[in-house]
Amino acid sequence: DIDECSFERTCDHTCINYPGSFECHCHKGYTLYGLTHCGDIDECSISNGSCDFGCLNTMGSYECVCPPGKKLHWNKKDCVEMVKCLPNAKPAPKAQLVCSKTGGIESCFLSCPSNTLFVPDSENSYTLSCGVPVQHGKAQPRRNSTLPSCSDSLAPPIKQKARFKIKDAKCHLRPRSKEKIKDSGKQAVSDNCQVTFVNLKCDSSKKKRRGRKSPSKEVSHITAEFEVEMKSEEVSDTCNIDCVRKRMEQKLQTAIKTLRKSINKQQFYIQFSGTEYEVAQKPAKATEGHEACSTGQVLQDGKCVTCSTGTFYSGEHNQCILCSPGTYQDTEGQLTCEPCPSNDGQGVAGARNVSECGGNQHTNTDDHFQFLGQCSPGHYSSDGFKPCTVCPLGTYQPEPGRTLCFPCGGGLVTKYEGAVSFQDCETKVHCSPGHYYNSTTHRCIRCPVGTYQPEFGQNYCITCPGNTSTDFDGSTNVTHCKNQHCGGELGDYTGYIESPNYPGDYPANVECIWNINPPPKRRILIVVPEIFLPIEDECGDVLVMRKSASPTSITTYETCQTYERPIAFTSRSRKLWIQFKSNEGNSGKGFQVPYVTYDEDYQQLIEDIVRDGRLYASENHQEILKDKKLIKALFDVLAHPQNYFKYTAQESKEMFPRSFIKLLRSKVSRFLRPYK
Repeated sequence: DIDECSFERTCDHTCINYPGSFECHCHKGYTLYGLTHCGDIDECSISNGSCDFGCLNTMGSYECVCPPGKKLHWNKKDCVEMVKCLPNAKPAPKAQLVCSKTGGIESCFLSCPSNTLFVPDSENSYTLSCGVPVQHGKAQPRRNSTLPSCSDSLAPPIKQKARFKIKDAKCHLRPRSKEKIKDSGKQAVSDNCQVTFVNLKCDSSKKKRRGRKSPSKEVSHITAEFEVEMKSEEVSDTCNIDCVRKRMEQKLQTAIKTLRKSINKQQFYIQFSGTEYEVAQKPAKATEGHEACSTGQVLQDGKCVTCSTGTFYSGEHNQCILCSPGTYQDTEGQLTCEPCPSNDGQGVAGARNVSECGGNQHTNTDDHFQFLGQCSPGHYSSDGFKPCTVCPLGTYQPEPGRTLCFPCGGGLVTKYEGAVSFQDCETKVHCSPGHYYNSTTHRCIRCPVGTYQPEFGQNYCITCPGNTSTDFDGSTNVTHCKNQHCGGELGDYTGYIESPNYPGDYPANVECIWNINPPPKRRILIVVPEIFLPIEDECGDVLVMRKSASPTSITTYETCQTYERPIAFTSRSRKLWIQFKSNEGNSGKGFQVPYVTYDEDYQQLIEDIVRDGRLYASENHQEILKDKKLIKALFDVLAHPQNYFKYTAQESKEMFPRSFIKLLRSKVSRFLRPYK
């Protein structure tokens, strides 16, 4: 078995070697063409990427876009009205700032039940947000936050910013130690403030002060921003909007004052998933072993590993815990999971995004539609979750979790309700592969050049991958997509030329021109391992090598047919002008032709070797000229003779058959010692 994967340039992406053959595979979002090449799939040409509105193709992926005034649904395909809330959802639990005073000591804790995001910025700083900011203008939240439910709020919210300092403490979010929790006994006065959004930044990076020698004690700076929503319920005859606003502002200010005292006394905690965390800590005398990793990470085989999506980091247990059913987590290294929109505690554990909330953990396979929550194909609902409505006659929906069904168009009906593809639409004619159905004219139209369609009865043609195109319209397969680019690399010492789309068939009506111009005092040696040009078209496809573009200039090589046996020859001119032309007739695999430039002092010797019939006589010798690795080694030594010493005598012996070495040895000794 030849391991083709060990050659350079065998596959664009991934190569798998099999006994006697090999296979190329492409990364996600790319497809194979020309046997070994990978081109970006234009998903937008496949039913508009199944986007509700616009589709934007990107390298290896694509995204759906929405018109102004609408935004992308969490399924990343549908456009929904820019509502700030979901009418039937349970309200997402709000963040609470609870402060209490016990025995003259203020302590506060912030509970964060939903829409939390923890971002460790560096070793000594982190940012933490909790809740959803009321959006004014373009500021989008950092990620898809669960939409809040509709409770009519009076704009705009009350916002306050506060800065706090903690001396000799480092910004580390760590679980509060058990001993400290015991002390907090009876709560005397408790103050509770509902907060819509909190953004907290803790930073203890050392700042160098100029002049005075500052003691190297660390100071942690905490910046907190609070937003409180105004509720219409609180407006009454005795207290109008302004009055409510003043009250809320005072309440928030009082809370912030108490918070300041509690921070000074190291009594401020944040609660996630039932665990209380300290915001910053004084350096302990001895750190416990498990504190080696930063928050959100656990130790695995001596390395710190961030908790993956579908899990959250529990400070209490110092481990990653699967999100419980009814919650999800789409970001790694978080301290809690988010409640699902349906919020009924059903579903699977470890959901990695909203669409898995319904209990479907196989979003990538199309045969698992038995989720608890999402609408299955052929159905839709206002949010993509159950209860769902079946797609009415004349519409279809191939995907789960959608908020609409696509119309067949042109007044066409479907055979039944709940159709899942355009093929369920009762078209007036049945289109064969290579065609698409036009719902306006009710005709089958041939796929234009540069597109193809392998299936019966479709209403679109797929655009060829990457920058490939087809030779004719009505193509039925991605193999008809060909790269038009003339291949090769032209180096001073070694290089190669190759037909476009090689090793796939070359395109029709193509012309390639290469110029090999070696450095002074060097000549060109060429090996044609094999060449495939169909003989059927009376020399329609030709490869020619001569001194210049002029047809009368000295010609070294010309062919218009297939040769599977290799041939080596030296160029008859110092420079080479090479042209490959194909007509619109048959096509073939073409060629990949390597060359080397060698010192002209060796011209006689090289010519003596390549013109000797024994070089091509045996299968063994022919294999040498077809073997990319051996050619590479031979060319390496021809271009730079001193590289011969890179190979041991043993290696040389094993690389080439004895007969080949014998043939070369006699010629070389005669060349170097002609009079012996």
